[in-house]
Amino acid sequence: MSDIYDKVTGEQDAVTKIFAKIPGFKGYVERSERRRSDKLLREQVVNTFEPLYQRISGLQRQLISQGGLAYIDELEAAAIKLRQFIDRVRTASYGYAGIFDAVKIKEDDLAQVYQFDLQLLTLAETVDRAIGNVEESIGTEGLPAALQNLITTAQECLDTFNKRSEVLKGIAAS
Repeated sequence: MSDIYDKVTGEQDAVTKIFAKIPGFKGYVERSERRRSDKLLREQVVNTFEPLYQRISGLQRQLISQGGLAYIDELEAAAIKLRQFIDRVRTASYGYAGIFDAVKIKEDDLAQVYQFDLQLLTLAETVDRAIGNVEESIGTEGLPAALQNLITTAQECLDTFNKRSEVLKGIAAS
């Protein structure tokens, strides 16, 4: 989180840095930079998960070619959940604009939202391992369990993003 925020603030031009010294304006600058940071974070989440989705698509083709049609539905369930997650992250409003316009957001609340974003990036590693487990399990008796684990992990991505959305709604309602 801080790497992206540092990158955004490090790219500020001189005028923005001067305006940041004007009383009352600094908070606005920080909010606008946090919106940009949010955009960068979520683009990173999408860019991290997209290749994972592509790996699942490749596994579907592999299963079909190896006569594993019985497992296609389970793999498709995981693929749909992961695609839905990626699309939700990609299309969510950047920077919580409605929340910033409606209420003053507390730094603690914003930090909680960023924690969800970071958790999403961490989940990419879990999804990667689950896909690897499916790849290794093709042709073995462990394939059904590996597929179920992948479905559960993909659902966890959706659940985490939904919890993030609930936190945002709670902030807006307060």
